[in-house]
Amino acid sequence: MEQDPEVPARVREVIAAAGVTQREFARRIVMDPSKLSRSLGGTRRFTAAELARIADTADVDAAWLLGTRGAGDPAPPRPAARRGLRAVAPPEGRPLQIIRETVRLIAEHGFHAVRVQDIAKACETSTAAIHYHFPGRDDLLEAAVRWCMDEDTARRAALSQALGPARAGETASAGTADAADELRQLIELQTPRTSRRREQWCVWLDLWAEAARSTAVGRLHTEYYRQWRATVADVVRRGVAQGVFRPVDPDAAALHLTALIDGLATQVLAAAPDGPGTRPDDMHAALLAHVDATLTAH
Repeated sequence: MEQDPEVPARVREVIAAAGVTQREFARRIVMDPSKLSRSLGGTRRFTAAELARIADTADVDAAWLLGTRGAGDPAPPRPAARRGLRAVAPPEGRPLQIIRETVRLIAEHGFHAVRVQDIAKACETSTAAIHYHFPGRDDLLEAAVRWCMDEDTARRAALSQALGPARAGETASAGTADAADELRQLIELQTPRTSRRREQWCVWLDLWAEAARSTAVGRLHTEYYRQWRATVADVVRRGVAQGVFRPVDPDAAALHLTALIDGLATQVLAAAPDGPGTRPDDMHAALLAHVDATLTAH
């Protein structure tokens, strides 16, 4: 069935009515922002699952959104007639709840051990509601991984905003954080001290295995690491300009640090919480020692 050419315009109307940015709306419906942008621009079609999530999250009439209400009925976005499971959806919306519970269950049991029934039970809904938003397991895995990526990106963006003037690239002045401080804080963000970070690292372990078999997840894996290494390389580059780091190759330094972070995090996750093995503090100390030994200007 051909998609109504007016669907992108209706989705734009829904986003405007929500009063949020396009990126924030993409986060709410658990959709890649670039895919949303291309769909709105007409170079990509919305999938049925994406339109279902838009209608459900924005609480609009799905028939209106799809353009199936009939000619001569240009009804604006309004509460959908279908309620059922939607009536007990959490404040953040059903799709986001599904993904958060999926992430938690993947972290606890591994992706291939998690059944749709388990996710439905955790969300206190039905398997039909899960499939309504995410038709297949691959859709769930991709959305869960993307949500973890978005969470990590948001933390880095918050750090960047907090540092503000210190990121300009010039010599750091008294009282401002230099690039070395920023790198130390990025390392702290990657250390699985909290339950949320530990959950996300557990999902990454599944991601690495799936990336070797799945083209879609592999692309996510490649994109995430491209963004992360670019962030680290940019910090190293500014540190060299500020004189707090030695004149090194920023891209090589980012690659080495990333490999060390991944290896140490795997050791932390493999250790029992109260047993012997690599602890988060051990990981953090080893990473700072690496930075001091290979980057810090003495």
